[in-house]
Amino acid sequence: MLAAIGAFAADARPPAVLIEAEMFASFGGWVDDSQCMDQMGSPYLLAHGLGVPVADAETVVELPAPGAYRVWVRTRDWVATWNAPGAPGRFQVCIDGTPLATVFGTEGAEWHWQDGGSAAIAGPRARVALRDLTGFEGRCDAIVLSADPGFVPPEDQAALARFRRAALAIPDEPENAGTYDLVVAGGGIAGMCAALAAARLDLRVALVQDRPVLGGNNSSEVRVWLNGARNVEPFPRVGDIVKELEHAVRAHYGPENTAEVYEDEKRLALFRGEKNIALFLMWRVNGAEVENGAIKAVTAQHARDGRRLRFAGRLFADCTGDGCVGYLAGADHEVTPRGHMGPCNLWHVADTGAPAPFPRCPWALPLADKPFPGRGKNPGELLKLGSWYWECGFDHDPIDKIEYMRDWNFRAMYGAWDAIKNTDKVFPDHAIAWAAHIAGKRESRRLLGDIILTGEDLVSGKKYPDGCVPTGWKIDLHLPDPRYEKGFEGDAFISVAHYTDYPQPYWVPYRCLYSRNIANLFMAGRDISVTHEALGAVRVMRTGGCMGEIVGMAAALAGKHSTGPRGVYAGHLQELLDLMRAGAGRKSS
Repeated sequence: MLAAIGAFAADARPPAVLIEAEMFASFGGWVDDSQCMDQMGSPYLLAHGLGVPVADAETVVELPAPGAYRVWVRTRDWVATWNAPGAPGRFQVCIDGTPLATVFGTEGAEWHWQDGGSAAIAGPRARVALRDLTGFEGRCDAIVLSADPGFVPPEDQAALARFRRAALAIPDEPENAGTYDLVVAGGGIAGMCAALAAARLDLRVALVQDRPVLGGNNSSEVRVWLNGARNVEPFPRVGDIVKELEHAVRAHYGPENTAEVYEDEKRLALFRGEKNIALFLMWRVNGAEVENGAIKAVTAQHARDGRRLRFAGRLFADCTGDGCVGYLAGADHEVTPRGHMGPCNLWHVADTGAPAPFPRCPWALPLADKPFPGRGKNPGELLKLGSWYWECGFDHDPIDKIEYMRDWNFRAMYGAWDAIKNTDKVFPDHAIAWAAHIAGKRESRRLLGDIILTGEDLVSGKKYPDGCVPTGWKIDLHLPDPRYEKGFEGDAFISVAHYTDYPQPYWVPYRCLYSRNIANLFMAGRDISVTHEALGAVRVMRTGGCMGEIVGMAAALAGKHSTGPRGVYAGHLQELLDLMRAGAGRKSS
């Protein structure tokens, strides 16, 4: 719901009304984007129409009184970052069916409040709509209606956060979400497996996920497939939960890679049926309380209404991929600043059965005279468009610049399709059928444990007594592909994989799965304690899921023996190995 801003009554300013885009009653064809909220302050709506204008997003707002209102819209021209022409993300704001004269998304590389002029509103409430004009990734964070023509919403991030809390009547202190034996942050494969394993071993678990679906990169939103090993000797039950979560169909390239393949609803039903799991969807962890080197609680913000919750716990598992909980808690960590692996936004095209023209995109990457995978007259080439090697951001901050990298992937996609449709003039009936608006990340922070696994450990076959997670993937590191890098040095958009063999399966030590300096923090997924080189082998999702299973088992032992993650290794390793032999899958599996 929407709220008048009461925080300014003391200085006698007339009230303003804040309308958060992500709180609209209907998104129409717009999609919600929360992946950058830590960087720009809020989720927002994205007109992800793949070149076709999307249906209006609509809501109704209550006003203090009829009258004239100054309109401000928080937005940006998303290609202005690169001084590209054309402002493709243009949209209008309609009030009671009438579009304002200002076209938004046309100025400024940074998020800012664009002046929309004045609107006369006749009644005590108004119908407000966002009208996309292009289908090319226009974005709106919020709208302010102010009866004071001199009022300007704050640009400073901290001041803006206070402004939002006052507008939405969000308390300064978060609400209590309860106390848990284990709080798992991140609902990808690793987090799902950690939560299920712990819950089935009788821990009370909170699973906190910032999207409306579970699965992370292996959800319908991102559509990356599972790789890696599971259920191998000498611990053939490690991987039982991963097996439960795998889909029945594998269809990873082209039009067959549909949302239905990923079985989002089936997974949600599984978790809602686990009596020991409290599932929190659309909550993003963005705060941590630490005392004497241990986490007391984490706080999370709802990605629609902005409310905040406090999750207290005895143990915590960081399965966020980005190591968010560890970072917030002050855990030792590493980031490879240059030459790291980048994110993908997978996409594919399909034959529509009718002419499907596509507009010129002067603001996209200029690929008319450049080679790229998938360019050609043979329909078989089309499967190379939008595949795993459409990857960028190798030298950019993998967290702070995620919007930049996702948008670079968009510019590559639209530039390639413009070249195929309008320069090569082939595939007249094909159109972009789907593209992920949520980036699928490969590498960012790595939290450091008592062991930092190296590539040399893998290649040499070094054995650890606490080996617990089987690998089944070569050391697979991605770098810019020199065949397609010319003209895009420093901002390549196509990668090539560099593989190194080693004896498989390699058993990753348990001591890589907990923090060396935060006493009650586990981790599972791509943020575990490995070097950049070793990450190339352990980052795939079956492997991450097996990590989650081990974390859930270890958390149960830590609870049983009133110890922490390190104490499980020091005093109860044999019991952990016994649990690994028994597994934590369903009893009937």
